[in-house]
Amino acid sequence: MRILIVEDDIDIGQSLMRALKDAGYSVDWLRDGESARRAVLDNAYAVVLLDLGLPGADGIDVLAAVRANGCAAPVLIITARDDIDTCIRGLDLGADDYLLKPFNTSELMARIRAVLRRHAGASVSVLGNATLGLDLDRRELTFRGRREMLPAREFALMVALLERPGAILSRAQLEDRLYGWGEEVESNAVAVLIHSIRKKFGYEVIRNLRGFGWTIDLSEA
Repeated sequence: MRILIVEDDIDIGQSLMRALKDAGYSVDWLRDGESARRAVLDNAYAVVLLDLGLPGADGIDVLAAVRANGCAAPVLIITARDDIDTCIRGLDLGADDYLLKPFNTSELMARIRAVLRRHAGASVSVLGNATLGLDLDRRELTFRGRREMLPAREFALMVALLERPGAILSRAQLEDRLYGWGEEVESNAVAVLIHSIRKKFGYEVIRNLRGFGWTIDLSEA
C-alpha cells in the first residue's frame, strides 16, 4: 500500500518514512507544494499525508487544486496550525482528517486505517464479506474458513482488489498501488504475490482474466 508524505521538515519527514515503512507501507516523500500537486494527480496513493506550510504552494492550495481536478485520493492533513478556521477550511475543501503536530505515531496509524476504511465504504475494519474478508487492522485475510495474517505486499494487493470488487486491475495498476519511487519491480512481481496468496487460500480467491488482469468477485465468494 503506497503513501505519499508531503512535509518540508527533514526530521519529521524522515521519522514518518521510518514509521510507515516499519508498518509495511511503500512511501514516497516530497517537500514542496507544486511537486506534491503533480504527484497526487499522477499516482494512485492509498493516503496522502499533507503538511500545510510548504514552499512553492501552501498545502491548502494543493488540496484545493487536486480536488478541483477530480482527484479523490484520501488526504490526511498534518500540521502545526491549530486555528479552527484553517481546520474548517481544510475539511471543507475535501480533507478526510486533520491531525495537529506534535502527534503520536500510533494515533497517526490509527487515523490512516480509519481513512482507508471510510474510502473503502466500510464502517468497520473488514473489507469484503463473511466468505472473503480482509481485516485492515490485523492484516488478516479470511477465505472459506481459512484465516491467515498477510505480509505487507500481499496485504496491499488484497486491499487494492477488495476496494474495487469486480473491477479488473492490470499489472501496471497494481504495481502503481504497491510500489514507491525508486523501488525495483520485477516484471513478475505481482504474479508472484498472487501465486503466494493462492498457495495459502486456493486458486479461487483471486480470478485472472488472461491479457487483462486480476479481480475479486464477492458475489462468487
